[in-house]
Amino acid sequence: MSSSRTLVLASASPARLGLLKLAGLDPRVIVSGVDEDAITAATPAELARVLAEAKANAVVGSGALDGGELVIGCDSVLELDGEALGKPKDAAEAVARWQAMRGRSGVLRTGHCVIDTTSGKQVSETASTTVRFGTPDDEEVAAYVASGEPLYVAGAFTLNGRSAPFVEDIEGNAGNVIGLSLPLLRRLLAELGVRITDLWV
Repeated sequence: MSSSRTLVLASASPARLGLLKLAGLDPRVIVSGVDEDAITAATPAELARVLAEAKANAVVGSGALDGGELVIGCDSVLELDGEALGKPKDAAEAVARWQAMRGRSGVLRTGHCVIDTTSGKQVSETASTTVRFGTPDDEEVAAYVASGEPLYVAGAFTLNGRSAPFVEDIEGNAGNVIGLSLPLLRRLLAELGVRITDLWV
């Protein structure tokens, strides 16, 4: 197992950064710039993983690294009726999304990819959490969409924001819904020979 390494988060998500900081990590943030709409896959779970891999690899190839970093890429989609739902394109789509989700369950898929730039080794996996939505009425949905929050998050909701009262229950890791599964990250780092505790600051 290695000693302390520099961690890089290939994501602009403040929620992911917040989760890592709460877990004792202090990654450098480098946004990947990947065009998510240009990437496709056979299933929502595979799409989440491929997007995470694309983000991590984009940062590795960006020329912004000093060498020796561990790069984390993540991406989330909500699977509903077999379809992968990312960030809604506009307010109308966010309203329609909530009208379709309320009273039902979906699966939040978050792809995780970690690249060790020293060895060049890459590991990746998708974590899945089932989310049971409540039944906000039309006025509540309109108020939530008007807040702007759902336009910036996969599935048009988050557990740690204004939509929290509209999520009845989850089955699986809560952090995964927010944007990153810390247990999965620990396992992926271990595959690369790194203890997550060695990355604590």
